[in-house]
Amino acid sequence: MALPPKFSGQRFIPTEGAGASSFPSQPLHTVEIFLDYTCPFSAKIYNTLYTSLLPALSSDPSLGSKLQFIFRHQVQPWHPSSTLTHEAALAVQRLAPAKFWDFSAALFKDQKAYFDVSLVNETRNETYKRLAKLAADSVGVDENQVYELLKIPTEAKGDNGSLNVGNAVTNDLKVVIKMARLVGVHVSPTVIFDGVVAGDVSSSWSLEQWLEFLRKATA
Repeated sequence: MALPPKFSGQRFIPTEGAGASSFPSQPLHTVEIFLDYTCPFSAKIYNTLYTSLLPALSSDPSLGSKLQFIFRHQVQPWHPSSTLTHEAALAVQRLAPAKFWDFSAALFKDQKAYFDVSLVNETRNETYKRLAKLAADSVGVDENQVYELLKIPTEAKGDNGSLNVGNAVTNDLKVVIKMARLVGVHVSPTVIFDGVVAGDVSSSWSLEQWLEFLRKATA
């Protein structure tokens, strides 16, 4: 599936890094990873990718140069805060695309702070303020700029006095949700390799299992 240029931060080419602006002349094998920031299994697979697999591929051009990874947002509506955390990631992606993967790591590391019980008594804008602070503390993105993209107005806006206007990243959220729906992804994590669901991939895979899979798949 295509990746709109405005979401370039969600692409990681091991030999180029996160949000790479250049693109190899040869077609690449594509690993799409559908993840939810409030899903423990998504956190598990992302941790392996972020701390082990991507660094290993970056230091092994013979394999890493064949691949690109794309983060796909898999918002799970039964976790209401899932929407808020993905909105925060989209805000960082807009302000600093190259920091998207690092901020995603911070979100997964801090995910329990956004579980149901952790914020049931918190207003939506209060949660956004915490997410904006996390963005500032973890990847150095301006806290106020992140919050400006996330906050919900407290008064009706527009000529018709709309009370349901969303925030500045609502339209981006709609696009990434439509992408997941288009390919019929239902659970997180889900991995798609070159357009086909890789059902054997597990969140419990070790670095060695990932490398074996990728070597065979790209041979």
